[in-house]
Amino acid sequence: MKITRFNILALLLTVSSSYLSAQNLTSHPSNLFAEDDVKLVSSDFSFTEGCSVDKNGNVFFTDQPNDKIWKYGTDGKLSIFLDKTGRANGTYFDKKGNLVTCADEYGQLWSISPSGKVKIILKDLDGKQLNGPNDIWIHPNGDMYFTDPYYQRDYWKRTSPDLKSDDVYYLAKGSKKVKVAADGIVKPNGIVGTPDGKYLYVSDINAGKTYKYAIEKNGELTGKQLIINKGSDGMTLDEKGNVYLTLGPGVYIYNPEGKMIAELKVPDGPSNVCFGGKDRDVLFITAHKTIHTLKMKVKGVE
Repeated sequence: MKITRFNILALLLTVSSSYLSAQNLTSHPSNLFAEDDVKLVSSDFSFTEGCSVDKNGNVFFTDQPNDKIWKYGTDGKLSIFLDKTGRANGTYFDKKGNLVTCADEYGQLWSISPSGKVKIILKDLDGKQLNGPNDIWIHPNGDMYFTDPYYQRDYWKRTSPDLKSDDVYYLAKGSKKVKVAADGIVKPNGIVGTPDGKYLYVSDINAGKTYKYAIEKNGELTGKQLIINKGSDGMTLDEKGNVYLTLGPGVYIYNPEGKMIAELKVPDGPSNVCFGGKDRDVLFITAHKTIHTLKMKVKGVE
């Protein structure tokens, strides 16, 4: 079934019951969107990012300028999970239910227990401060991959990086020794892996490229393949293997072959995306000062 491209101008309201039009939907399979409208949940933030879902379907996301991590429950309620987060950016849940975060205030990785207890799991790279861990994905075996671009922050005392390049890093489960997993990328940002642990997608946001790598048994990345000619901030995958990119004014959805099958315009510009809800069929979108949801006909796999 083909959906005709349309544009609806909607008024952005600040109440949680407001709705925003899902504009500019391109042709796509009829089993993708369950609704035509994106629901505005809240607009009470400074810059939302780093959304990830726990085993119960609750979504946790960061508001980096305000140094907070929020929880959006399956009951639709918002609450603060943690204050003073080390300026958390990207996040991901491990199998034990700990929220692993990219705490870029001092270039660290944190593990935060369900009760909010913080453990620093990575402080530096051979004594040098990391640029600013941005986004993270955890392999089913517990290994971690994260991007480390340098974006100058107004809350940093430093004004230049310790490291010469922006790279993708690998941290084996139980190890304190981080390794470069992929270099030669201008500005790595969004990252996500397949649920079987075989492939990793990495976005080069400045080059406008998204690559697909094979994950070897020793954790190395091989077979670098340009899969999409577009960069991304946050990324996610659905059960059909479709890749969701966030950049500029929209969420862009590509099939596993790298062909764009849908475009979703979101006011305020999306920064990250994940699937939440008890059935993992609610697309949760962070967009600068706002957060949004959209009911889907597909489920997330993160």
